[in-house]
Amino acid sequence: MKNIRVMVVEDHELVREGVRAIFGDLPGVEIAGMPCAALLIVDDDADIRQQLKWGLASAPYRIHFAADANQAMKLFHAERPGVVTLDLGLPPHPEDAAQGFSCLTAMLAENPAAKIIVLTGSEDPGDARQAVELGAYDFFRKPIDLNELKVMIGRAFHIHAIERGRRVKPLDTPLHPSAIPGIIGQCEAMRGVFSIIRKVAVSDAPVLIRGESGTDKELVAQAIHRLSPRRKASMVCVNCGTIPENLLESEFFGHERGAFTGATNTVQGKVEYADKGTLFLDEIGELPVTLQVKLLRFLQEMTIQRVGGRTNIPVNVRVLTATNRNIRESIQRGQFRENLYYRIGVVTIELPPLRERGEDATLLARHFLSLHAPNAVTDFSPQALDLISSHPWPGNVRELENKIRRAVILAENSRIAPEDLALDAEDSTSGLLAPPKTLKDARSQLERQMVAQALKNCTGNIVKASQSLGISRPTFYELMRKHGIGSPR
Repeated sequence: MKNIRVMVVEDHELVREGVRAIFGDLPGVEIAGMPCAALLIVDDDADIRQQLKWGLASAPYRIHFAADANQAMKLFHAERPGVVTLDLGLPPHPEDAAQGFSCLTAMLAENPAAKIIVLTGSEDPGDARQAVELGAYDFFRKPIDLNELKVMIGRAFHIHAIERGRRVKPLDTPLHPSAIPGIIGQCEAMRGVFSIIRKVAVSDAPVLIRGESGTDKELVAQAIHRLSPRRKASMVCVNCGTIPENLLESEFFGHERGAFTGATNTVQGKVEYADKGTLFLDEIGELPVTLQVKLLRFLQEMTIQRVGGRTNIPVNVRVLTATNRNIRESIQRGQFRENLYYRIGVVTIELPPLRERGEDATLLARHFLSLHAPNAVTDFSPQALDLISSHPWPGNVRELENKIRRAVILAENSRIAPEDLALDAEDSTSGLLAPPKTLKDARSQLERQMVAQALKNCTGNIVKASQSLGISRPTFYELMRKHGIGSPR
């Protein structure tokens, strides 16, 4: 009989001792501890690095140290640490947090599961808030209290271990390096959106964000604000479609006491509240023409007058807008002023609908499952993933998240099944969508419908389905990828 070598790997010392007492004398049995988790400490202050090296010497982690962002990213890539402590003030400009934010963003883009604890000596609460908005696990203000920091690091490792142990982990699919924290996507169209966001964020140029309802236009606006020089000031949001027309002017510009019945006090408008920050006007296409004139005057002069007032008030804001309407059609119908369109749309960001984002649908589904699922629901069945991939999602990302939240509540097993999603399977494979608005949309819908129907008719046989459409198999695969159609199982 051949010799058999058995290795028992356990991270708890008492358990290892018990196993060693029972089996330690048997030939071929080896007892070992679990590999230590990695902790990366990033700080340009040598004294702080030495303090943490001494204070954490007995901790059960492999500790690595970096003094700048370049060294930190090399170690982050090589060691894959579960937890990082990151000083925001890094060379070459340790007096501000720009380099630290850049390092934080790069780390989370490479490994979104890492728990990054931001260390800051700044008294400005905006830096800590900004770090958390960008995805930091927590923040710790200097000077360092070793006992408190040890507890925070231990808790971060504990959460990291729990997430690694689950079959579904938050954002466990690596994102493209250009990804923007807070926005999930890997398809080519979204990578283009990420690139534009980074370019426009550093300027004060007005940005118009266009996309169907539910495509997360507000998330894009928030990302632009977070990455902009105005990030320490407020971002004020106004939904132009939910405020009664007779209240819009007062909501925008405020009013003086006695300006109308019930105006017992002077009230600042949203524009004044956004001073030195960002003003986000959602559903700008719903704005009445009368108010469009006043908004245009404000954008040209950067001054306002409150309702009932006579004083010009200077305001310094960056304006972002969003709409699900075709503004050019609204201009032709006389519903939107052309000069206002050119003023707000210096840069336009087009958000693709979810049905054109390929595998992003399943990536988002896993992300929403990790956010909303209790421990009992940990995954999707293959059939549910196929259904998610092939459904047209007329309500886009918002509809997908609502369906996942519903499925988590109703699922009777650890894996979400197709019936838990409450999607019409026939609609998912036939490409039934809202009536197309353009010839391009009509072609896309017809193309998708024919590919899905061919797959259905040929019971998922790619060769037969491609032959039935008179196209090559590689072309058929490309069309499936383009329209996010999964292969039936």
